[in-house]
Amino acid sequence: MELKRGLTFSDVLLIPKKTILKSRQEADIKTKITKNIPLNIPLVSSNMATVTEHKMAIALAREGGIGIIHQFNTIEEQVYEVKKVKKSTSYVIENPLTVNDITIKEAVKLMEKEEVTSLLITENNKLKGIFTRRDYLFEPNLNKKVSEVMTPIERMITAPTNISLDEAKEKLHKHRIEKLPLIENEVVKGLITTQDIKKIEFWPNASRDEKGRLRVAAAVGVKDTIERAEKLIQAGVDVIVLDVAHAHSTYVIEKIKELKSNFPNTDILVGNIATKQAALDLIQAGADGLKVGIGPSPVCTTRIISGAGIPQLTAIIEVSEIAKQYSIPVCADGGMSFPGEITKAIAAGASTICSGSFFAGTDEAPGIILTKDGKRYKRYIGSASYESNHERKEKSENLKLKDKIDVFVEGVSSLVDYKGSVQDVILSLIKGLKSGISYCGASNIQEMQNNAEFIEITSNSWYESLSRGKKTFD
Repeated sequence: MELKRGLTFSDVLLIPKKTILKSRQEADIKTKITKNIPLNIPLVSSNMATVTEHKMAIALAREGGIGIIHQFNTIEEQVYEVKKVKKSTSYVIENPLTVNDITIKEAVKLMEKEEVTSLLITENNKLKGIFTRRDYLFEPNLNKKVSEVMTPIERMITAPTNISLDEAKEKLHKHRIEKLPLIENEVVKGLITTQDIKKIEFWPNASRDEKGRLRVAAAVGVKDTIERAEKLIQAGVDVIVLDVAHAHSTYVIEKIKELKSNFPNTDILVGNIATKQAALDLIQAGADGLKVGIGPSPVCTTRIISGAGIPQLTAIIEVSEIAKQYSIPVCADGGMSFPGEITKAIAAGASTICSGSFFAGTDEAPGIILTKDGKRYKRYIGSASYESNHERKEKSENLKLKDKIDVFVEGVSSLVDYKGSVQDVILSLIKGLKSGISYCGASNIQEMQNNAEFIEITSNSWYESLSRGKKTFD
């Protein structure tokens, strides 16, 4: 048997080369997560229950990346998370909330549920008025109909559906209003708000679709694949992530073909894999992107339990070699503890990196802040851990399970330090990547991959690298 040599991030360094940049901030880090979905930064938050729901996905997309909404919930709950991201901002709200002439009490309850600040009042689909917070702020009788307190259509400012964003801004400013309904034959076709315009201008680097909505991905497994994917696509998801621990299987290949047959216009990111043959098989089945990583995550025990895996740097190099021949982006999933390892992963051929550990413990990660011995923490649970399986079973059966369940475990759970806002984490990671591009004598990701040259190092060399820094990144 011929034994191959496998390397991971701590086994190598990038050889510094003459830089062409005046400042590392000039480095261009635009990339793609899949064949048709561009990103402004190559960061993806992992589809883990303690990492990515709508708050994390919104934060990543605002900075130019994308979050993968986890699948460890009902289809309805996952769809709700996707809708929250898509509703958070857009150029035009295509289907604004409209109601008939209901009571103020009913209207307020609906506004609180949908987290909106106004309702458009219609009759036979035709606009009759707008109801906002100021219309009921000091109203003692909440049983009144909204028509008694709303601003009627005669006093409203509206616009045609073909109005440009600049024209809309001018109109909103001129009339000192915050909502601009778009009307066609008296029927509401959309809504532009000052809040959305401010968000667009405040986050100019955000990852947006053609309608100005933030991009979001969502994961599916192999059980309810088509049903879940269909509902997620209807909700506006940009990428479906077919997520399986060992994706190089006949069953997964069948699922890829089924997804592409049913949803040919939606990009499918498939993982996880670690070999050239896996890359070739999944690409030929129709994958629009590949996720690489068998067991590198700090909360994954696949290599210990099964004895299988490939060191992450070697896996990225091998998969990328095949993927580049088909112009298929590669996402490096897991195994990174330091910002510089993002640079190494991308220099090795990845278009993006996917991580749970970088983003766990932040304000935007699901879960409460815990205090232990005077320090603050949040939970970080591997998706294949016992705790994750136990909690999912309790949730699905709506009861507390006192006995230990029989489940195969390939993950662990832990507490991670509370990190504050994820925005600060993202900015730190991006600074490291841009610096790495500069050290590789490049101005963008493509040039860095062409220029990159690794040198294998000893354990003492790695220790030397750490001697003036932290042992872990937080």
